[in-house]
Amino acid sequence: MSSKKYNMWLQYQPILNTTCKKHYQKMLTTLYVNGNAPTIQSAEQELTDAIFTMLGQRITSKSDMDHATIVIGNIEEISSLLSNDHIARLAEMNEEGYLVIENQGKIIISGNSDAAVLYGVHHLLRNMQLEQDLISLAVFEQPKNQFRMLNQWDNLNGSVERGYSGKSIFYQNGKIVKDKTRIKDYARYLSSVGINAISINNVNVWEEESYFITKKYLPEIREIADIFRAYGITLYLSINFASPMTIDGMSTADPLNQSVQNWWKDKIAEIYHYIPDFGGFIVKADSENRPGPFTYNRDHADGANMLAKAFEPYGGKVIWRCFVYNHLQDWRDRTTDRARAAYDHFKPLDGKFHENVILQIKNGPMDFQVREGVSPLIGAMPNTNQMIEFQVAQEYTGQQIDLCYLLPQWKQILQFDTYIKGAGTTIAEIVAGTIHTYKYSGIAAVSNIGGDDENWTGNTLAQANLYGYGRLIWNPDLSAEEIAQEWIVQTFGNKKEVSNTLGEMLLNSWEIYENYTAPLGVGWMVTPGVHYGPNIDGYEYSKWGGTYHFADRDGVGVDRTKETGTGFTTQYAEPNQNLYNDVSKCPDELLLFFHHVPYKYTLKNSKTIIQHIYDTHFKGFEQVEDLIKKWDSLADLIDEERFKNVQNRLKQQKNNAREWRDQINTYFYRKSGVADKQNRAIY
Repeated sequence: MSSKKYNMWLQYQPILNTTCKKHYQKMLTTLYVNGNAPTIQSAEQELTDAIFTMLGQRITSKSDMDHATIVIGNIEEISSLLSNDHIARLAEMNEEGYLVIENQGKIIISGNSDAAVLYGVHHLLRNMQLEQDLISLAVFEQPKNQFRMLNQWDNLNGSVERGYSGKSIFYQNGKIVKDKTRIKDYARYLSSVGINAISINNVNVWEEESYFITKKYLPEIREIADIFRAYGITLYLSINFASPMTIDGMSTADPLNQSVQNWWKDKIAEIYHYIPDFGGFIVKADSENRPGPFTYNRDHADGANMLAKAFEPYGGKVIWRCFVYNHLQDWRDRTTDRARAAYDHFKPLDGKFHENVILQIKNGPMDFQVREGVSPLIGAMPNTNQMIEFQVAQEYTGQQIDLCYLLPQWKQILQFDTYIKGAGTTIAEIVAGTIHTYKYSGIAAVSNIGGDDENWTGNTLAQANLYGYGRLIWNPDLSAEEIAQEWIVQTFGNKKEVSNTLGEMLLNSWEIYENYTAPLGVGWMVTPGVHYGPNIDGYEYSKWGGTYHFADRDGVGVDRTKETGTGFTTQYAEPNQNLYNDVSKCPDELLLFFHHVPYKYTLKNSKTIIQHIYDTHFKGFEQVEDLIKKWDSLADLIDEERFKNVQNRLKQQKNNAREWRDQINTYFYRKSGVADKQNRAIY
């Protein structure tokens, strides 16, 4: 496929600026490539194809460096073209560091590894798509984060759990797909934003998917690993902790049982026979009906370490998810708090995990809500490797129907100061491994792509979240606005009106979505199971029922204070503990996440809780109407297919916003008995 929808941000559209085009055509005529490793071949192919598409000229290959206008290759091979200063600067970088420099009319792209060269090529091509000057180019870059990962929640039957853009690109009708062209293109897109690791199956591993680690599927999974390897991406698999029982009928999966340990040792050896650079396992255990070490009165360290030991000879990793809680808890008991669960389970185990175990912690203690406190577990285990988990898939933020650009949210989370080791102990620095002596750390996220939709993400504008995720975790110092503008220009072309209008739409969309959905951090007012559309008292799992927000006739919110509530606030370091525990200091946007307060409680913006709820929900709907007007103004500047795709999604968003506005306002009017001061109709 070669449509604009399919190509996402790698449009490589013809350069229309005449001056810029002539400049590029003069500089980019001949190419010398040192090396023939698969990743270097990918870099060469991407470069030659992109230059032809953008400039309409074929680049000529040269057999020597001196007569080429572009030279690409590993630093060890082309160091003769570089100054001592260039070599020294590159030597200070990690293995993924690269340089892109212009020297007397020659573009040189080099790095400390083959993958680094590929990243450098993409940097050059991004500059070209943005029509930037190549004269005096002097770029030295390396990623902030070691692990930059995507978790696919794809199932063998072709479905995608929490997938909002069609079926899997990996599996169809109980089989691994034969035509892997789309997988290769996906690898291209991911490499262009620096993703270096991927798991290709759902963390909820059901019976047949358990066999992915056997010879029944490993030959085909090896083919997928080969594709990703050529783009600098290491393959991981999610596993069923009870695999010895599911696959070979053993009577136990006890991690301290010698037979179980031997089984995993043999199984991991078998995997490496097929995939010598296999990354390791993602494990969801003892949560939401998934098996785990708790069955055998063992703890998470026992379970993770058993697998980690088997991986040690191969350098493999165990990424152990911390999304562990009792999903059958009785929410009528206000001392029970799911938010506490990850910290309570894992904090006491600090220092007990092997060095090739990484704990993967969701960014919030609940579950990817539009607004919640940052998980206090992140950084709280100085002796245990950690990585943070985001969700690119908009499970609770509009499901790629409603526009919700998540970069501003992720930026806030990464900039959050935990104070665990004093001021400056931000989430960004913790997961980058600069605060504690982590051997492995980084960032992972749930992917948002699917195979049925030609545009990959259902809503074309949802591509911005995937692009932005990769760019942000490579360089957390980039602003949400910078990343948005990069994506817009590469996706829709260099048109000022499009950039300005769409940039405004993206940057305001998270606030807009929050306005018409869950107020002040309360969260969870969604249809159970579906997680789209309002169901204010909806509650999942518990046989007793209950709500997440505890709204009654007197007030709303969850009391998580140490004096009268669940004590969740004590999991934070000071001064955050006091900030959140004190209702007068708690930030308004998180007030109902930490406190149960009366409807007439006055916020810092001088409004009462109830009036804020009314105002934001009316405002949110109006803002969606304005989004539609803004998008419609671009009708003549966007191709018809992509324009209609977004237009249809915005119409659905308007219906969703109306439903939220009416149900939320009606609910809280009936609960509180307090009328809207502006006398607007509440049904």
